[in-house]
Amino acid sequence: MDIDPLEVAKGDDTDDASFAQFRKLNQFVAITIALLATFMGICKVKDDNIVQAMQQAQANKLDHWNFYQARNIREEVAKGTLLQLRLAAPSQPASEQANYQKAIAQYEQLAAEQARKKDELKAQAEQDQKDYDAANFRDDQFDLADALLAIAISLLAVTALTHFWWLYFLALVPTGFGVMMGLAGLAGWGIHPDMLIRLLS
Repeated sequence: MDIDPLEVAKGDDTDDASFAQFRKLNQFVAITIALLATFMGICKVKDDNIVQAMQQAQANKLDHWNFYQARNIREEVAKGTLLQLRLAAPSQPASEQANYQKAIAQYEQLAAEQARKKDELKAQAEQDQKDYDAANFRDDQFDLADALLAIAISLLAVTALTHFWWLYFLALVPTGFGVMMGLAGLAGWGIHPDMLIRLLS
């Protein structure tokens, strides 16, 4: 049986065309993965800074609530002493009345000062909680971006092995959502899929 050179040439052309398609797909996969890895690195740096801010806000909140409790105790002690002085003052001789009134005024001032400082600490602790919640909102965005982009990279790895274009386009779905969530975290956008976050938390 003789070999037809035209058929061999056609077969070579088909192989070359298939190889070119695979090569083109692999180039797209490689470029996409490189871009995603770079974007994930940028998001990771920002996310780490946000986590540090969350830790600082949590520490500040605990400190402020501890100081709040200390001020509360001081206020209660001052009020208790003030009550004792007021109850004891009428039974004291006239020569001691001035001293008692002076002590009463001092403890009134002390109780009022502790109440004011206590309210300031409460406001600071509540602000710390708001700062923590705001940072946690963005941290959730970065966490979701990280998960989606990891899924995308996994799909792209399988694409490089199987050479299926449809799988590459499927990988672009989590890529798009992952990039959107990463940009939301970087830019401070209000995009936050609460239901999905609750499911994953």
